[in-house]
Amino acid sequence: MHFLPNACFDVFLNPGEYYFGDRDTRIRTLLGSCVAITLWHRARRIGGMCHYVLPERSERDGEEPSGRYGADAIEALLHEARDCGTRIADYEFKLFGGGHMFPGIDTPTLAMIGDRNIEFARRQLERLGARVVAEHCGGTGHRSLVFDVWSGDVWMRYQEGAQETEARIRPGNKLCRKKSVS
Repeated sequence: MHFLPNACFDVFLNPGEYYFGDRDTRIRTLLGSCVAITLWHRARRIGGMCHYVLPERSERDGEEPSGRYGADAIEALLHEARDCGTRIADYEFKLFGGGHMFPGIDTPTLAMIGDRNIEFARRQLERLGARVVAEHCGGTGHRSLVFDVWSGDVWMRYQEGAQETEARIRPGNKLCRKKSVS
């Protein structure tokens, strides 16, 4: 697929997890209606990814931070970046996921989860003044992501029905500007 460092540390994120690493790190995940956000520092070759399930917690979910929720996941990832002595403005952000996983089921709650996740991420990143350089969101399929921290590249495989797309997601890719499908 692409160049690997001699000692590559490969991490797979499950829903609700995040990871921040250095130039020897590769981070993978699989998305449906969930959203993943990557951030990458070009000069230092450090970065991370979070994978959240829902935008915000309900009041009954308690007070303990949980990566299952967008607000907590994004904050945990940003905390790692700040701990490295870096500024958020120095990172490139990419946004993925929010697919409609059950297009044949006409349940408004299920249909809206992906869209709510996407809109929440966009609002949070805009509020932070984050530089979003690429996104691939919405649609009706799932996405498999591989983020190579050493290069900042995100390799994505997107399955929508019988059609599969595989691409390296970089700033300026036309594929990166796909918007949410309602």
